[in-house]
Amino acid sequence: MSIYLLLILTILSCKESEVDGIEIGQDLYIGQSLEQNNKLTELITQTLNKNSNALSELTEFWCGGGAGCYDLGTVLSDIVYKMNETEFIKLASKLETQRKNSLKGLLDVGLEYGYEPGRKIEIEFPKLNRILTE
Repeated sequence: MSIYLLLILTILSCKESEVDGIEIGQDLYIGQSLEQNNKLTELITQTLNKNSNALSELTEFWCGGGAGCYDLGTVLSDIVYKMNETEFIKLASKLETQRKNSLKGLLDVGLEYGYEPGRKIEIEFPKLNRILTE
């Protein structure tokens, strides 16, 4: 029994709950396998490095539904804050319409239910909102 507990603790300790100052919310983090967590952290890093393909993949990343998706939306909003809206728009403008819609939905819930609840994309990121609703 103790070997299994040690194995579980080892696997959990290998997962990352923060990437370059961006916190991965508990509901998203806990529901991930080590492989999913590695993929998510890599996508966050690549997006911060201005890779539009990584942003595209983030908009479709499996978040487990419910609160996990709110957490993914919060991660995305944190990326916008960290990069700045203008730089993020350069990536987002390259997305297909379906991915833009997914991004807008994730940002909407991430801002509304994130660390500072009640924020709105129209106020926080007005230029990005226009790009995502074209």
